[in-house]
Amino acid sequence: MTTAGGSASRRAQEARRQERELREQLAAAQREARRWEAASEGERRVAAQLLMLTRRGWRLLVDRRWPGTRSANVDMLLVGPGGVFVVDVKNWRDAPVVSDGRLMAGGQRRDTEIGKLLAVTRVAEGAVASLGLSPVAVQPLMVFAGRSCDGSLGRVRLLGEREVGPKLLAARARLSAPGVRATANHLEEVFPAYENSSVRDGPAPAPAAADDALFDLDGLREAALNAARSGPIEQWMTFLHPDQVALVRRNWSGPARISGPAGTGKTVVGLHRAAHLAQRTSGRVLYVTFAANLPRVQSTFLHTMSPAVADRVEFRSLHSWAQRFLDERGVPHRLNRDRAEDAFSRAWLHRGRPSVLSAIDPSSRYWREEIDYVIKGRGITRFEEYATLRRVRRRTNLRRAHREAVWALFEEYERARTERGVHDFNDILSLALAEARSRPGRSPYAAVIADEVQDLTLVGVRLLHALVGDAPNGLLLVGDGQQAVYPGGYRLADAGIDVRGDRGQVLRVNYRNAKHILDAALAVVAEDAFDDIDGSSSPGRREVDLTYHGGQVVRCLSRTPAEQDAALLAALRERGPAGWPDSAVLCRSNRELGRYHRLLTRAGVPVCPLEHYDGLPVEGVKLGSYHKAKGLEFKHVYLPDHDAPATPVTPAVDADIAEELRELFRAQLFVAMTRARDSLWLGSVVRDAPPGLG
Repeated sequence: MTTAGGSASRRAQEARRQERELREQLAAAQREARRWEAASEGERRVAAQLLMLTRRGWRLLVDRRWPGTRSANVDMLLVGPGGVFVVDVKNWRDAPVVSDGRLMAGGQRRDTEIGKLLAVTRVAEGAVASLGLSPVAVQPLMVFAGRSCDGSLGRVRLLGEREVGPKLLAARARLSAPGVRATANHLEEVFPAYENSSVRDGPAPAPAAADDALFDLDGLREAALNAARSGPIEQWMTFLHPDQVALVRRNWSGPARISGPAGTGKTVVGLHRAAHLAQRTSGRVLYVTFAANLPRVQSTFLHTMSPAVADRVEFRSLHSWAQRFLDERGVPHRLNRDRAEDAFSRAWLHRGRPSVLSAIDPSSRYWREEIDYVIKGRGITRFEEYATLRRVRRRTNLRRAHREAVWALFEEYERARTERGVHDFNDILSLALAEARSRPGRSPYAAVIADEVQDLTLVGVRLLHALVGDAPNGLLLVGDGQQAVYPGGYRLADAGIDVRGDRGQVLRVNYRNAKHILDAALAVVAEDAFDDIDGSSSPGRREVDLTYHGGQVVRCLSRTPAEQDAALLAALRERGPAGWPDSAVLCRSNRELGRYHRLLTRAGVPVCPLEHYDGLPVEGVKLGSYHKAKGLEFKHVYLPDHDAPATPVTPAVDADIAEELRELFRAQLFVAMTRARDSLWLGSVVRDAPPGLG
C-alpha cells in the first residue's frame, strides 16, 4: 500500500533529479558558449540561455563571424514554437533608452543597429514565406547583455539578459516540432553564413518522432491546418493558411480588393495584412468595419498575433471613427438616433402614408431604407440624380411618380430632422467626408483596411478613400457581395476606386465550412444572383474548393415554439459544457435575443452576448443576431426558427418588394449558416401559413 510519506519522498526525488538535469544542461550550454572566445561574459551568458532552448527542440543559427567583427550580420536566428526570432545581442557600456521613438545609449542614437536588424528580418520574412509562414511569425529581437529590460521600439522587441529566456518560452505557439525543423533547415540554406549551434553534450534530446515525414511542404501545411482546427475557435479565427501568405505581403500600386465566397479567409488575410503594414510603415493603420462589435474582437486577435505592432493598428467601427474624427477636427455634430427616428415617423405620417408609396408597401420600413441606403447613403442631393439612378440591389421598379413621392418624403424628413437640431448616422459620414476633402493630406494613416466592405455605404467608402487616396498599399477593401446583409448597394466605380487587374484578388478555397454545412447554406441562395461592388453579377451557387469534408447538419422540426426551445436546450446539453465556448446561438433579430438569453440562463447554460465578446475564450455559449455574427466563426451554430423572416411579409406588400425582402432575408440566413465550421443545428416551427424562403 502506498503511503502519503512515500509519495512525497518520490516527488522530492523527482524534483532533485530534474534540478540536477537542469544544472547539467546549463553547464553544457555554458561550455558550448565558451567557444565564442571574443564574446564578452555577458554575451556568452545570453548565448548559453539560447543554447538551453535547443534542448527543448528549438534551433539556433549563429553567424560564423560573431562576435568580434563589425562586418557581422545580425548575430543569431532562433527558430522555435513561437516562430522565427532574428536576434541581435548587444553588450553596451551604457543602458539603452527609448526616447522619442529612437533607441539611445550613452547619449548617442543607435538607428544603424535597428536598421540592420530590420533589414535581416525582412530577408527572413521573405525566406519563410515560401514555407507558408505569415510575416507576424518573424520577430526582430534585440537582447542586452548584463541588463534587465522588457520593451519595444516599433516592431523590435527589446529584452534584457534575464528576460529573454522566459519571454521566448512564453511566446504564443506558431510552429509544430516538424515545422521548427523544416523552417530552420530552410533558413540554413538561405543564410549560409549562419551555422547550426546546440548543446553538444549533456542529456540527449528526445529523438524525432515519426512526424518527420511531415517535412514535405504539403505535409507541413496540412499539419498546421489540423492543429488550428483542433484548438479553441479563437485560435482558428487567426489562422492564416500558408497559401495566403503571398497575398499578405503583396505590394499594390494603388487601392486593392480581396473578395471571395464565405469561408475563404478574407478577414484573416486582412488582419495579417494590417500587422504586415504596421511592421513596414511608420504611420498608423486604420482597420474599420460596419459592425460595432467586431473591432474589439479583431483588436484582441491582433494583440495575440503580433503584440509588437498592435498599438499601431487602430480598430474602429466606421461610424464611431467618423464621430471621433469630427471631434478632433472641431466639426460640430449632434447624433441622436431616437430624435431622428421621431423626425422620420412624422415625415411618413404627413408625406409618406398619404402618397402612392402606401399602395406598394403600407409600412414605412422599406421607404426608410430607401432614404438611408439609396439617397443619403449615396450622398444624393438632387432629385434629377435620384430619378435616373440604377438602384443597386433594389429589385423593385420605382416609376417616376414613386420616386417623386420618395423624394418628397426625404425632404420632409430632412426638414423635421433639421428642426430638431440632430443628425443621423448618414449625416455623420457625410460631415466627415466633407471635412476630409476640405483639408486633404492631413491623414495620420499610412494605410486603411475596410472589412465587410459590402455593408458600407457609398459615402462611407468615399470617406475611407479620401484618407489615403490612390497611394500604393494605401486602401484595401475586404468583402463579398453575396454576404451583404443590408439593403441597397453601390459600385466601386461610383466612388472613383479602380481595382481592376491584379489589384482585385478573389479567394476560392473554403477553409472554414465542412462540406455538408456549406451545401446546406448554398441551397438557400442557389437561385439568388447578386451584384458585387466591382460591378459584376454572379450566380448564387458559386464554385469553391473545399478543404474540410464531412460536418453535421441537424434539422429539428417542432410543432410549437416551446417544443423547439426544449429541443434546443437538449442539443446544447448533449454538446456539454466543454463544447459551449465554441458554440453560438444566433437569432434573426435583436428582438429575439432577450427571450433566448432568459431561456438559456434559466436552464443553467452560461451566456456571452456577442456585443460583449472581445475575442478571448469564454466559458459559455455565445448569443447574438445574424448581423452581430458577421465576421465571426464558431465550431457549432444553432439557428432556432431559421426558416421564417423575423418580420413576415404581409399580403398588402407589392410582390416585387416582397421578393426583395425575402431575398435579403435569405442572404442574412446564408451568412448565419456559414458561421458554422463543424456542426449546424436548424430549428423550425410548423405554421399554418409559413412565409417560407420564397
